[in-house]
Amino acid sequence: MKLADVVCPDAIVMKLQDKERNGVIAELVEVLAKAGKLGKSNEQKITRAVIKRENEASTGLGKGVAVPHVKTNIVKKPIAAVGISSDGIDFDALDKKPVYSVILLVSPDDDPSAHLNAMENIFRHLQKEKFRSFLRQAKNEKDVYELMKEADIDPSL
Repeated sequence: MKLADVVCPDAIVMKLQDKERNGVIAELVEVLAKAGKLGKSNEQKITRAVIKRENEASTGLGKGVAVPHVKTNIVKKPIAAVGISSDGIDFDALDKKPVYSVILLVSPDDDPSAHLNAMENIFRHLQKEKFRSFLRQAKNEKDVYELMKEADIDPSL
């Protein structure tokens, strides 16, 4: 599974408006819904589910990144939104530092292997300093999506 296949190019937010974790989650779910990936009537249900999951254990991995995620019967394949914050967000990250890049993943609950494959791919890239740096330095949505495509091709990213 490729990163560019999971990230929705129409669900990339270069300047997250909210400064709080739950607001950021709602903002990213909203862009996925507006991109036609969730259905408008499911937006609140998914937002609540992601926040509930986040309350159980933080997905702030450290190094300025977080990957809030949830499995649901609303989607048929994993889909992700990307959000960037120049101010940083308190995600209760492992290193206790602010999060600047958020990848929100929504996966089908009846396909755990697809969820794990998507998570593994996202984590693999986010572990790389070069990838995180390029993600934070991206100027626009197109740059972010191009980074996703390049990362699928170039293992050094």
